[in-house]
Order: sequence, then structure tokens, then C-alpha cells
Amino acid sequence: MDKVVSSAEEAVADIPSGVTMAVGGFGLCGIPRELIDALHRSGVGDLHVVSNNCGVDDWGLGVLLADKRITRMTSSYVGENKEFARQFLAGELEVELIPQGTLAEKLRAGGCGIPAFYTASGVGTPVADGGVPWKYHADGTVAIASPRKETRSFTLGGRTRDHLLEESLMCDVGLVHAAAGDRHGNLVFHASARNFNPLCAMASRLTIAQVERLLEPGELDPDRVHLPGVFVQRVVVVGSETEKRIERTTVRPHQTTSAGGQA
Repeated sequence: MDKVVSSAEEAVADIPSGVTMAVGGFGLCGIPRELIDALHRSGVGDLHVVSNNCGVDDWGLGVLLADKRITRMTSSYVGENKEFARQFLAGELEVELIPQGTLAEKLRAGGCGIPAFYTASGVGTPVADGGVPWKYHADGTVAIASPRKETRSFTLGGRTRDHLLEESLMCDVGLVHAAAGDRHGNLVFHASARNFNPLCAMASRLTIAQVERLLEPGELDPDRVHLPGVFVQRVVVVGSETEKRIERTTVRPHQTTSAGGQA
């Protein structure tokens, strides 16, 4: 039952090229940076990555992208990663952009063994109609486009609406970051790091979790566990001093009142 391994390098050592990989986090919050860096050092490539975004140019998944280790991204948005946009527009990277709530549900459903579901998100848009570019040729023409989605009408709460059929996601490997975990793989996430991390863990056949704090079995209150250890196969301790970045700061200078004090 002890799932702790000695290092991030050991944890990812047997991951081959060509796998599908779900990576937790949102922007730069709650991303498993040490595991990503260890995977980068291992030299694997041809990765099909499912993650809300692709980090930034020099951090997170951006380091794998910069070295052309990622061939396909399934994401909600490009974010602050200029190389992500450049590779996509240059025809070097296949990208499937999915509404954020739909992406979360595709992962959750996959983890629950639900192969597909219907959602109203995307009805009446190119998401439903198809034709969204997934990959370009070098000359800017579309090489791969999204298919048209099956649509059905359902009545919910007395309201009848069209809904799209969305297939769920299941990946070979999941990389997640948690604030704390025990040797059995039970995990606790901090604040907004609890967004995609549990879903990526659920939707992966092999999940590796990096934790800031390691606890012994029984130290975690079962009522506080956000992700049961049944979804986690390996645990790596990275410590509480692991570097954390902010993708973009949106603070403003302090304002002062007419009396000279702070507002």
C-alpha cells in the first residue's frame, strides 16, 4: 500500500513516448511542475496532452512544448503561451479547444466509466457544426478540422433544449499536484488547485501525484480527503518550498484619501 517513490525521475522513468497524458492545474496554479520537468529530462516525446492550458513559454508544460515533445493538446484556452499559439498557427501542433466546463466533465465522466454525455454547451456554434481547425498546413490551410457533433433535444425542468453528444476522456498517464497526501495516495488540494487535479487523476490509468507534505496513514481526516487513494498509483514528495508562479498579476497601486491615508 505504500505508494511513495524516492524521486520525480523514478516516478516517470517508465513513461514511454506517444502516451496520452492528463495534467492537472489551471494557468500556473496547482501544476505538477517537478513531474513535468522530470518527464522533460527523460527525453520522451510525441505526447498527447489533456490539460486546461499549456503553461507559459518557459514553465510548466511550456518546457515540453518548446522542445517539440507535445504533438497534440486538448485544452480550454491558449493563455499566456506565445509558443503554443505560434506552433498551432504554423501547423506544427494539433490543438482541440474545448469549452472549459465540457473539458472538466469529459475527464470526470471518463473517471466514472461514463463513455459519453449530452451538454447544452456549444449548441449553435462551430463546436456543434464542426469545421473548427485542429491543425493547419504550413501554408495556413486547414489540415484537420473538428467533426460535426450529434445533437439531440431533451426537456429538463420544463425547458426543451438541444444538446451535444460529447465523448469522455481517458488517458494513459495523469500528473497532479496536491498540498498533502499520505502513503496510500489519499490527497488534499489547496483552494483553486482543486480544479482539474482530481479530474485528471480520475481519468488516468496511471496517476502520479507530487505532494508538498507527506502524512502517515490515518493522519488525514477521511472527511477532508478530496481524492481517494484508489485513483493514485505513485506519490512523490516535493516539499512546501516548491516554486509557485502567477501567470499574470492584476493588482493596482494603493490609492490614498484626501487626508493622506490609505483608501
